[in-house]
Amino acid sequence: MSEKIEEKDDFRSVDVVTVHDDSEHPAPTEEDWKNLREVGDHVPFSAFLVILIELCERFTYYGLTGPFQNYIQQPAPPEGYPAEQPGAMGKGQQTATALTTFFQFWCYITPILAAIVSDQYLGKYKTILASSIIYMVGLLILVCTSIPTAIEHNAAFPGFIVSIILIGLGTGGIKSNVSPLVAEQYQSRAPFVRTLKNGNRVIVTPQATYQRMFNMFYFGINVGGLSAIATTEMEKNIGFWSAYLLPLCMFVVCIIVVVLGRNRYIEAPPRGSVFLEAGRLIRFYFKTKSMEACKPSNLIKTHPELAAKATWDDIFVDELRRALKACVVFCWFPIYWLCYQQITNNLISQAATMLTGNVPNDIMQNIDPIALVICIPIMDRIVYPLLRRFGFPMRPIMRISIGFFFAAVAMGYSAGVQSMIYRTPPYYDHPDGNTNWISAAYQIPSYFFIALSEIFASITGLEYAYKKAPQSMKSIVMALFLFSNCFASILSFALVSVTVDPKLTWMYTGISCAAGACMVLVYFFHHKQDKTDVEDDAIARDDAEMEKYYHKTEKETEFEPKELA
Repeated sequence: MSEKIEEKDDFRSVDVVTVHDDSEHPAPTEEDWKNLREVGDHVPFSAFLVILIELCERFTYYGLTGPFQNYIQQPAPPEGYPAEQPGAMGKGQQTATALTTFFQFWCYITPILAAIVSDQYLGKYKTILASSIIYMVGLLILVCTSIPTAIEHNAAFPGFIVSIILIGLGTGGIKSNVSPLVAEQYQSRAPFVRTLKNGNRVIVTPQATYQRMFNMFYFGINVGGLSAIATTEMEKNIGFWSAYLLPLCMFVVCIIVVVLGRNRYIEAPPRGSVFLEAGRLIRFYFKTKSMEACKPSNLIKTHPELAAKATWDDIFVDELRRALKACVVFCWFPIYWLCYQQITNNLISQAATMLTGNVPNDIMQNIDPIALVICIPIMDRIVYPLLRRFGFPMRPIMRISIGFFFAAVAMGYSAGVQSMIYRTPPYYDHPDGNTNWISAAYQIPSYFFIALSEIFASITGLEYAYKKAPQSMKSIVMALFLFSNCFASILSFALVSVTVDPKLTWMYTGISCAAGACMVLVYFFHHKQDKTDVEDDAIARDDAEMEKYYHKTEKETEFEPKELA
């Protein structure tokens, strides 16, 4: 196996084509596809480094956000008296839900800005490094304004607002770049046949490898997400300042890993004015009514007056068309994220009206990452390989549809739990933050079903965004996938008026019905893409190779790509 690598700046920036020796790793024949099972390749060491960065960042993020709802909603207890629920600001459930929803909205809109900076100017590594510095400043402000003296002098609220804006900028810059970066560490673009030590022959495919890598990536996310177990206990037994200091210390580790691993990361260099070119191309599309007609080679024949204004080549048109096709699937995800967001706000408030024993109410949300840490290896090592062995590879659209199904089940079950709370004494359907005599253990299936939905929908969404995006638009397409979370936050804002007793049962029921409808619609409109999944990836690979040829020829001949076309 050989690689062509070009050194650039202080990290490895590559136009890499991994070439497999035909005698050692031949391409699969039609007969091989019928008889051999499909497996993933070995994951590079540099990919594990990127996963470690994400683990540290998610440890920080979830460690912070775990106590947020209580930090805003519940009042600080009188000095010398233990609190039933920890708190600081005393702003109530609606304000707490609104602010946590705004934070989620902000964290998922900033990746768009970071992706533009990354793909056009700095590249993924430098964008991640710059974002980490901004993140660190926000963490310092949050820790300093959460100490008891600052809370007593009403500094907690303004400090919280400033810190979440900075943290949102930082996490957005990391979020849109780290998942494409982990996938870029694997450079093989074509399936090949490998003979195992036991003599069995298998087909190693990029599809199965990316599925494995993103499962590992999401596993790292949820190992980091377990930090909320510690921080929710610390908020109650020590104070909010300690709950925020622990993530700050972990983020220092994140920055160290980013810096020390800089010479190992494989990264495609920034292409230039991708976003601006895409905007111009879309404007041309409305004039020509066809993407094919927007290619410079066709514009010369049909619209010579426009051809001189085209700043792209034919390959860029094909890339953008493929990126837009991928983004259509993301239009359904706001409903999915609306389901997911309930575990970070309303389900925490629901637990506050239930019996939790000696643990804080917001510790319940950690059932989700615990379930994921257990289930992801089972799916990756047992379920998916077994399905592939029996000729059922579970292509992306099928997995996403199943994810919506489990999200609908989770919200339907939560509606049932809320109904039980309203039928339980002593406060019945008006607990208003007080505790009814019902165990919070009833919430466990809600978090478990959400975890299953993440395995099928969220992980697959990351994989789909990377695989279907052209090389020059990886960060932007990933950011657009994350951007769907912003629309979920807008929907959450619209539902704030019903996040009060006794309306919560109907809120969960409505969200469940919406997710169930989306499950049907996603499969109905997009299931044909599963049949062409491998072929589409092969076309994407060929376009990437052609783009490298154009860039190489452009350097040698000093011709513009559109002239070559």
